[in-house]
Amino acid sequence: MSLIMGIDTSNYTTSAALLNQRGDLVAEARNLLPVSKGERGLRQSEAVFKHIEQFPEVIEELGLGEVEEEISRIVVSTRPREAEESYMPVFRVGEGHARSIAEVLGIPIKEVSHQAGHLQAGIWSADGPKTKEFLAVHISGGTTEIMRVNSLNTTFEIERLGSASDLHAGQFIDRVGVELGLDFPAGPQLEELAKNGEKGAVVIPSAVDGYDISFSGPNSAAMRAISAEERPADIALAVQRCIVKTLEKVLRLALKEQEVRNILIVGGVAANLYLRENLKERLEHPAVGGKLFFASPEFSSDNAVGVAALGLKEIN
Repeated sequence: MSLIMGIDTSNYTTSAALLNQRGDLVAEARNLLPVSKGERGLRQSEAVFKHIEQFPEVIEELGLGEVEEEISRIVVSTRPREAEESYMPVFRVGEGHARSIAEVLGIPIKEVSHQAGHLQAGIWSADGPKTKEFLAVHISGGTTEIMRVNSLNTTFEIERLGSASDLHAGQFIDRVGVELGLDFPAGPQLEELAKNGEKGAVVIPSAVDGYDISFSGPNSAAMRAISAEERPADIALAVQRCIVKTLEKVLRLALKEQEVRNILIVGGVAANLYLRENLKERLEHPAVGGKLFFASPEFSSDNAVGVAALGLKEIN
């Protein structure tokens, strides 16, 4: 059975994956881009260099040399979003390698967006939504968007309903986490720290205007709490509660106005179990009527599995 290869070189991760035509994961490899202690990310020039360094390691770990004759197509993310003007230098690394491999193997290449890869990773790992139209949230260090999605034969038609106007949710988490002495990316450590937090000991207000979100105000509130030497665990819990309340507000509005019940939530922040449990409890209540689907935690963060799975849309 022939294989589909996916490649994704994002702000955070160098990744590649192989799926068979049934959609089974055959192999996957990904390496986080290293960030120095105390830093909150990488400049694009640094990230490009790190991808160039790491890509051969990822390909070796994937075992490409053993299966290259079985690969029938390559799918690569070449831009952050579906919009024509969407561009980011890091994706040129994956695109260049994908074109070279496709040329050597004499196989077709399909270009997709990083965001479409996240959506497909969610559908692939959550086994839904199966409806053609659904609401989606892409929430990560580089994106916070509320969308209405139409699943087409080969890709997605995306209508952006709203987004973060300043900081993204993942940036909010990372800035607070790094200030508390956690490593970047801070999400998993902040989630663990928050388990010992006291509900209501620190309150960080949400900032929502229709479908649009602001995390700069909540970030300032968190920094004031740190300066006031509030317990780190209480601050961490307050950050999570703020993000949950923010998403609850915009998704309640979307459920009311868009008349679509299914909601897919993807991106690195969506791996947070506190966020998952609380959003499901609040939005799947009979009085609200939502039905939530989350990408599996291991496929919420940046990965090439969803990118490869987009190749299945043309086959199936």
